Amino acid sequence: MSGSGTNSGGAQQGRPSGRGRGASQNSRGQGGPRENSRRDAQGRERNRGPQRNFTENAPAQRTRRADPARLVAFEVLRAVAQEDAYANLVLPARIRQHRLDKRDAGFATELSYGALRGQGTYDAVLARCVDRPLDQLDPAVLDALRIGVHQLLAMRVPAHAALDQTVGLARAVIGAGPSALINAVLRKVSAHSLDEWLDLLVADETDETRIASLRHAHPEWIVRAMRQALVAHGRPVGEINALLEADNAAPVVNLVALPGLGNLDEALEDGATPGELVEGSALSSGGDLGRLSSVRAGTTRVQDVGSQLVARAMAAVELGTAESDAAAPEAWLDLCAGPGGKAALLGALARERGATLLANEPAPHRAKLVKQALSAVPDDTWQVRTGDGREVGAEQPESFDRVLVDVPCSGLGALRRRPESRWRRSPKDLADLGPLQRDLLTSALAAVRPGGVVAYVTCSPHPAETTAVVSDALRKRDDLELLDAGAALDAVSLTGNLGAGHELTAQLWPHVHSTDAMFLALIRKKA
Repeated sequence: MSGSGTNSGGAQQGRPSGRGRGASQNSRGQGGPRENSRRDAQGRERNRGPQRNFTENAPAQRTRRADPARLVAFEVLRAVAQEDAYANLVLPARIRQHRLDKRDAGFATELSYGALRGQGTYDAVLARCVDRPLDQLDPAVLDALRIGVHQLLAMRVPAHAALDQTVGLARAVIGAGPSALINAVLRKVSAHSLDEWLDLLVADETDETRIASLRHAHPEWIVRAMRQALVAHGRPVGEINALLEADNAAPVVNLVALPGLGNLDEALEDGATPGELVEGSALSSGGDLGRLSSVRAGTTRVQDVGSQLVARAMAAVELGTAESDAAAPEAWLDLCAGPGGKAALLGALARERGATLLANEPAPHRAKLVKQALSAVPDDTWQVRTGDGREVGAEQPESFDRVLVDVPCSGLGALRRRPESRWRRSPKDLADLGPLQRDLLTSALAAVRPGGVVAYVTCSPHPAETTAVVSDALRKRDDLELLDAGAALDAVSLTGNLGAGHELTAQLWPHVHSTDAMFLALIRKKA
């Protein structure tokens, strides 16, 4: 794990799966009031006094005013712990609520995201500095400590300021009681640098997975999973540390101008830089993108370059239809369209090509988001269907020339954008999502016409969600052929040589391509 030392922001790109959410992997409490009893969580007697719930101290004790940026970070951590919220959804609302300027918003973003990303490692540090198990601390106190640790170990914040402001935050929003504890613990933390703490934590460890878990703040099962993913997609296993470090870097914010509808002129004038991997993309200069009229109009959108590449590859790959059929307008399907980022890009591409797009999304509230995302595209190009994607193949068999099936997945390829996700996920999620992923791919293959192409996409590199699903589908049918997805990505990239292909599938990587870890397989139904 490395300290970023930056006050950088991030934006939501990609989407978390709405299914199969795993239990938290850390040892924090549950956020509710604690009984004044001498029992611990397992019912054993403890030789210690009753716990105080510091979240219920009297208002008269709250004598310090919290720094607004740190208060926002604290509120984000509390929402993540108490409400199972997503930080990248909570943070923008809190920034607006507290009216933070650009500098403070950047500080709050780095502090909240960094504290969440580093939680496992920071908790290991705190466990060396606290005289009781961490799950016996008031959860709000533990979150305040995590905020303090991140400032001390990974940000360019003077130690005295980190201590004073974190104690002040605790006094203002938790109460006066825990201030002495927080001050004492953070003083112990400040006695060592991050590198010194990491050396101390791994000094007696011999297991490489455990060492990587502590050094890079990932659960051990994810370290193992990422090693498997690298090997499965033809990368050296020695890249594991670089991959984990990339997960901990503040993600860049990429923009896309919808083809034929928008341009990047306004964004470039505002300080954005042209993208290096794909046409019509740019790297945002940060700040509130809502100030750009093109973003408000929906003709310029926030979208990870990996998502742009896989959508463009699906739209560009050659079909296997007869010449007589090739002249007819194409019909495209986005089977799992919510919240609509790829659908918007596909809609614009379809409009340029004279094609039509059906965007399907099972959840009504997410279907509304898809409609909003497509609102900049003339509505004679697209329709939104609200329904189960597993039923589309049976209801509309062999009706589409191109089908994108961007399945719900573990999100292991987008951990840098969802800082809390690594501590929520579990290996069980992979098993739980497998049947749904296979059913959706089966539906997509039923919906595509002979000669048409299905693009199977995940924002996870894990072979259980990528190559295993594709192999199962190919094994069950003899009318399918796997196209060269690596070559298809190269064909739509500016470099022409992404090096993402392996055995006809393709895998993008944050440590190689600076994108989310998007997987792409292109399956053509034989004509």
